[in-house]
Amino acid sequence: MPISERQQHMACMKLGSKPEAFHREGHTWFCTTGLPSDVAVEIGEMSFNLHKFPLLSRSGLLEKLIENCSNEDGSHCVLQLHELPGGAKAFELVTKFCYGVKIELTSLNIVSLRCAAEYLQMNENYGEGNLIAQTEGFLNEVFSNWVDSIKALGTCEVLPYAEDLHIVSRCIDSLAMKACADPILFGWPVSGCTNVQSPAGVVLWNGISTVNKPQSVREDWWYGDVSFLSLPFYKRMMQAVELRGMKPERVAGSLIFYAKRYLPLMNRQSSFKDTNHVNPGTTIPTPSEADQRALLEDIVDLLPNRKGVTSTKFLLRLLRTAMILHTSSLCRENLERRVGAQLDQAVLEDLLIPNMGYSVETLYDIDCVQRILDHFMSVENTAVATASPCIVEEGKLMDGPDFLTPVMLVANLVDGYLAEVAPDVNLKLPKFQSLAAAVPDYARPVNDSIYHAIDLYLKAHPWLIDSEREQICRLMNCQKLSLEASTHAAQNERLPLRVIVQVLFFEQLRLRTTVSGWFFVSDNLANSQDPNDNLGIPKTDGSHQVDPEQDHGAGVDDMRERVLELEKECLSMKQEIQKLVKMKRSWNIIPKMLVFRQKSQRCNSKKSRPGDVKTPLYSSNGHQNHEHAFAGE
Repeated sequence: MPISERQQHMACMKLGSKPEAFHREGHTWFCTTGLPSDVAVEIGEMSFNLHKFPLLSRSGLLEKLIENCSNEDGSHCVLQLHELPGGAKAFELVTKFCYGVKIELTSLNIVSLRCAAEYLQMNENYGEGNLIAQTEGFLNEVFSNWVDSIKALGTCEVLPYAEDLHIVSRCIDSLAMKACADPILFGWPVSGCTNVQSPAGVVLWNGISTVNKPQSVREDWWYGDVSFLSLPFYKRMMQAVELRGMKPERVAGSLIFYAKRYLPLMNRQSSFKDTNHVNPGTTIPTPSEADQRALLEDIVDLLPNRKGVTSTKFLLRLLRTAMILHTSSLCRENLERRVGAQLDQAVLEDLLIPNMGYSVETLYDIDCVQRILDHFMSVENTAVATASPCIVEEGKLMDGPDFLTPVMLVANLVDGYLAEVAPDVNLKLPKFQSLAAAVPDYARPVNDSIYHAIDLYLKAHPWLIDSEREQICRLMNCQKLSLEASTHAAQNERLPLRVIVQVLFFEQLRLRTTVSGWFFVSDNLANSQDPNDNLGIPKTDGSHQVDPEQDHGAGVDDMRERVLELEKECLSMKQEIQKLVKMKRSWNIIPKMLVFRQKSQRCNSKKSRPGDVKTPLYSSNGHQNHEHAFAGE
């Protein structure tokens, strides 16, 4: 709820008892007591025709000025107070106070009146209960209320004198104390905190009287109020709440709220594909580009350094805005380090930062993502070295410590990013390689995603020579391709011949391992189900039923025959591969080798158990399944 909608909570103090004794004509004020004026006070364009005695009896400064300007003949005196804090509006209240006319102190005029009273030296030496004492007492009442404190602090922005009187620091400390405490506990009127009760104050339910409880207050109840403060005051407010021990998450939440209010680019599209725009109902005036630049740099400095406190999505949008506003390199480097420290929490669409450089080569800023990734890997490598000083096998690493999980998430993210930028014809091969190679091999248990990105790059860059194609294909491990990816790669004319041979070779090894496993399991199963045969105990012939062991033995023999047939097929396939490598024949030999794959798949389907479930394809960060990604390539 905006402050203007909570006027009923405003503190108020009334001074004086006499009725109104002044009237204004244009830029001049006159006293209606009937006595002729003997002193004129000029403040800016306004002029006050007053009397000497009420002024000098309450103000030490006016007493000195009147004494200095008075002539022996007692002629009319003119004083100039152009530097008076609060200007003519504050002096109007001062004048009425000196004449005993009724005035009303509020949180909107108390600061200017307190500063004017100090400037005019209206202390207790010039009358008991003078204006300094009265305004100071009311300030303490204002500081006890959240809404009044916010309003009073807002008026300090145009009153530098308030800084000298420590009014600003006292007001900020009061606000910080309330923001860190529970407002319901102290009964402060704040945004989102209302005491809603029935007209009678009670609710009858089943004959039982119960009192309604006040609504709970959200932790962000104060974000909207402090967002109306100017940047210097807001910075001091954030530093004050941080010193008082506020949670970093709440500090970051307020900074995010403030940034979104005054940085319109934060609410607009974050990439070429994002169509989220700023709310059309927003009426906040847009600051200048220089003000936005200064604001963004200050926001970055104020953000808590703890990892995960500020969302990666917000940091990336802040980084994109910093590039548009051309903030300092130190600011951008700070944001890149923050994003790199928690890159595993990012999503692909936020990482697609448009290139804002003067010499735009690629559509997206590849260099920025490279720096972010390098920082992430340096942090992770340090964590790995600290947590695991011994050398562990790659297979165990993949199932082991939790610190590898962020690396795998980042590997999926990088592969998805590479697939997005690969179609850019201006993307140079070294940049693609550098980004892909920054992720270690163990972070990719399945290489389908990186293969998909490589295939898209080769498709968009058909002019690459064979050596460059082989060079980019070294980024993937053919042993870690799924069945669908291997099938696609074996028929992919964009891949070098050597890579296709590797894919087929590793498929052969995989098949041999599977066949050996079948043979071993079936042999052990036959021995385990016929213990009498192993012990040399003769079987009795008393039953006329068919022996199930004989039927199983026939099945094992049939499997052995099929295994021998598959081994012959493997040998034939190996010979064809060797001919292919030596003689460098054309592509038409590949379909002949693929016949073996189809036969092996039919054999596999015949011997597979009904309860077997096909392993799903590896998916990275919700990207499309590679069964569809490879189809039609």
